[in-house]
Parts: sequence; structure tokens; C-alpha cells
Amino acid sequence: MTKHLLLGAAVLALATSGALAREMKFAPGEDARFHWDSFDSFKARHDLTGQKLVIDGPWGGVDKALFETVLAAFEAATGARVDYNGGDGFEQRIMVNVEAGSPPDIAVVPQPGLAADLARRGKLVPLGAEAQAWLAGNYAAGQSWVDLGSYAGPDGTKALYGLFYKIDLKSLVWFSPENFEDAGYEVPQTMEELKALTEKIVADGGTPWCIGLGSGPATGWPATDWVEDMMLRNNTPEDYDAWTTNALPFTDPKVLAAIDDFGWFAKTDAFVAGGVGAVGATDFRDSPKGLFTSPPQCYLHRQASFIPSFFPEGTQIGEDVDFFYFPAYAGKDLGKPVLGAGTVFVMTRESPAAKAFFDFLQTPIAHEIWMAQTGFLTPLKTVNPEVYGDATLKKMGEILLNASTFRFDGSDLMPGAVGAGTFWTGMVDYVGGKDSASVAAQIQKSWDAIK
Repeated sequence: MTKHLLLGAAVLALATSGALAREMKFAPGEDARFHWDSFDSFKARHDLTGQKLVIDGPWGGVDKALFETVLAAFEAATGARVDYNGGDGFEQRIMVNVEAGSPPDIAVVPQPGLAADLARRGKLVPLGAEAQAWLAGNYAAGQSWVDLGSYAGPDGTKALYGLFYKIDLKSLVWFSPENFEDAGYEVPQTMEELKALTEKIVADGGTPWCIGLGSGPATGWPATDWVEDMMLRNNTPEDYDAWTTNALPFTDPKVLAAIDDFGWFAKTDAFVAGGVGAVGATDFRDSPKGLFTSPPQCYLHRQASFIPSFFPEGTQIGEDVDFFYFPAYAGKDLGKPVLGAGTVFVMTRESPAAKAFFDFLQTPIAHEIWMAQTGFLTPLKTVNPEVYGDATLKKMGEILLNASTFRFDGSDLMPGAVGAGTFWTGMVDYVGGKDSASVAAQIQKSWDAIK
């Protein structure tokens, strides 16, 4: 029996049983994959016996239960009691509570724009230079995360207010290993190779891509992800950031080039299952199904890490279907940018327990607990990737750790009327036949009209 208190077999049991954290019985852990030393060190520095920490956030259901396993470890280390009041309606709830003067100690925010708004109103506590230095040095593409978590305060001065935790990955291409093997295709390592593969599949008599933009009232958003990825593969991160704030307008040649780079794939009949006319009409949930037909209706599908939820029942990732990083151009020297999303922790009320929780988020064990289960990716370089609950998460985690740049979904950073409005509809118009300049002009007009 080791000296280490906590998870061990309990964490691994949770991965299969789904037991709630509050029911966990902490026992000595003997699984050497976990960084028990980081738990021990944190515990030695923090005694919060009798103190209470209130956290609010968007996670309900399964995610709430998983997050509570992390909270249970914090409680075990500090003696504090954590109340997590998460679930639907978080965005409205946090604004009401903050304005009423009764905020939680910590908020888990899914949109950086909301965190930035809270900082501008003076409702957040800056995390300080030490936390900023830690983040820059310990997260892969660390400066990206500093930038994403830094906002202007009431006096206009930027500071680090947020620490990102639990990341989603978007820069992925899904394919059938069996179909690739039968056709003799190799996974492309660069955008140049991906385009060459696209053309080869057509030359061989196949159809390369399944693309669907349909999503009910949100139709068009899958195309915005494509364009965002193409912005990162054709331009610098600084250009991308300027674009998401309207400092670089949609009508700029750099943005038009990214839209047309998406169009290279989506607006060529031979490249897309059903032809270009099917792109806007196909629901994004149905679009990957062509990977699984015999013969295949398509060989490639670009979509985020959540898309397996819409694969045929019983599909085994790694066997029936697999994925690779949506590659960058070898000739443009822009590294390996990754597009994604995630949640950012911010301090809405300063207290010893709140400060201690941000210290806890800087330990490997605070990430490994959720990693060992499901639905969690982290850019923290000091975790053990072998802890990931399955091979799929581990492979996605490697993509995240190898990223040279991480950028948040651009449309989510734009005003709603643009990012969840004219950008969506403009991309539908674009695949429907309009040129990039006309579409971009309409989107830009809507942004310029916002006061």
C-alpha cells in the first residue's frame, strides 16, 4: 500500500461505472501513471478546513458528474467544501448573480466573449503575473492560452483573467482505414498532400469529401469552421485575431483567400458527394454517413471531435473509422495551428478557497482525474498522456500538445449577429453560387452596422 491518498482504482472504476464523485471513497492509489506527487504537494500547501467554495458553470448531466470527480479530489486535499451549481441557463444566471452582487467564487465560462464582458465591467479578479508565466510555460502553444484568457479591465488595461480547462478539438479529418487500405491511400501530412489526395481520389473514380452545412436554424455553421481553419493555414495568428475583432474586415484579400480555399473543396462537383448542390442541403449530422457505405460515397469528412455521436451505431473508432490532423501548408511556414473551443475558469469573487482552486488547476492531477474518464482534452504538457481513458482521446490529446497555435472558434468570438448570423447564411450563399467578394461584403456590412 502506498502513502498516496485518493483516486487510484477509484478513478479507473469511475471511467467504467460512472459513479458520482460524492460517492467516491478515497483510498490509497497505486496506479503509477498518475502524478500523485502533485496531489501530495498541493495538499501540503493548502488547509482550507471549514471553508466553502461556490462554482457555477454550464456543465450538467454526465459532464457535471465527471467534473465532480475533480472537485472531490480538491476537497480531499484541502478540507474545503465545494458547491457546484451548474447546468442549463448558466449565461443568464451568471449575469444576474454578478449584477446582484452575489456571484459564485468561480465561474466556468464556455465563451471567451462573456468572460471578456465580465472583465470589462470589473466583475473578475485578475490571476496575476505568476499565473500568466505558468500558463505560458506549461500549456502547449502557451502564449495562445495567455492571449485567449487575457481581457481588458474597466480601465482598458489587459490582464490574465482566465485559465482554460477542458478543450474541444475541431481541426480533424475523419476517414475509413479499410477504405484507405483498399485504395492504397496514405494519410496526408500537409495541406499540399491533402489536396493531391483529393484529386487522386477523383482520378481513381471516387468522391473525396462528404460535406454538409445543414443544421436547422443554425445552417451554415460547419462552413464557418472550415473558413476558420483555412484562415489559420493561410495567415498568421495575429491576422486571425484581427479578423475576429473586425480589425481585419471580411472584405480583406486574406479573408477572401481563406473562403476560396474552403471553396476549392466544397465548390467543385467532383470533390463532394452529391455534387455542390448537396453541400448546403445535407444535414451535418448525416454528412459523415457516406464514409460507411459500400462502396464508399466519400473518403474524407472534416469535422470536430464530437461527430462520432452521429456515426452509425456500433462504429468503433480506430477500426471502422479514424481521424487525422487537418494539416497545414508545408510551404507557408505557419506551424501546426489548431482550431477548437473550450471552457475558461474565471474568479468572480476573491477568497482563499478560490485562489487555491486556481493553484489546483495548475497541477497535473487536476487534469488527469478527468482525462482518465471521458470527454476531456488538455493542453497541459506535464500530464501523462497514458492516463487518457481511451486511445481516441490520447490521439486527440497528442494533436493538441503538438499544436504551435491554438485559436478559439472565430464565429463564437464575433458578435452574434455576425458569427451566428450573416457568417452562417453567407457561407450557404457562397456554396450556392455567390462569389466570395459578394458574400464577404454582405457579412461586413452587417458587422459595420453594429453600434
